Amino acid sequence: MITGLSTLLYMKTVNALQVRKSLGATLDALQEGGGGPVMVLRDRKPAAVLISLEDYERRFVDVRQDEAKAAAIAELRRMRAKPMAGPDSVHVLRELRRGRP
Repeated sequence: MITGLSTLLYMKTVNALQVRKSLGATLDALQEGGGGPVMVLRDRKPAAVLISLEDYERRFVDVRQDEAKAAAIAELRRMRAKPMAGPDSVHVLRELRRGRP
């Protein structure tokens, strides 16, 4: 759903019939417009928004990759070895050097 009127005022709009008749021209306008979104109107009401591939990747694909990376890091942290109970390695080595079991 559109959250603000200002979004509508600055976004290029086309009606659904224009898109149907000249999809190529609509795609050209989308790319030439600096990748800005193009709102598709049906019966003078917003029905859809077209965005460039670059904008899609920036908004959705990169976000999903970041989420996957964060999930992988969280899993690695969860799997990280927990400290063992008992004396630490420094203490054990000192005892072995002194000749104590």
